[in-house]
Amino acid sequence: MNVSSVAHERDLYWMRRAIDLSKLCPPSEGAYSVGAVIVAADGSELSSGYSRETDARVHAEEAALAKLPAGDPRLKTATIYSTLEPCSQRRKRVTPCAQLILAAGLPRVVVAWREPAVFVADCVGIEQLSEAGVVVEELSELTAAAKAVNAHLGVDS
Repeated sequence: MNVSSVAHERDLYWMRRAIDLSKLCPPSEGAYSVGAVIVAADGSELSSGYSRETDARVHAEEAALAKLPAGDPRLKTATIYSTLEPCSQRRKRVTPCAQLILAAGLPRVVVAWREPAVFVADCVGIEQLSEAGVVVEELSELTAAAKAVNAHLGVDS
């Protein structure tokens, strides 16, 4: 295996972990079930979270970031894996997940699928992150698995 295929296999491994976390989300007809994992540069898991883990309004990325100390230097070289594109706007909280990721200084984000227009007409989380210099990658081969956890919302899998 070459370096890029090893890196891709590592990305698939962590996204599968995030998908498993999304299955732990308490059901909601008004929100996605999302899992997120923050992985250090050395390949170790720093933190993880899922939607509604600590309260009915918490998002997966928010839950994972909240478990780490503010300014944790490991975040500057870490990757966050999220089963859904980080939100660019929130209905109930002030700071969207894309902005939380930028504030934490994460240089790389890997997602399984882009947010469809179920709750937000035009999510631009990926665009906001990319414009700020964050490397964003999509794992289209795991899109169906991430969508399947959200079948209750009428998203196609």
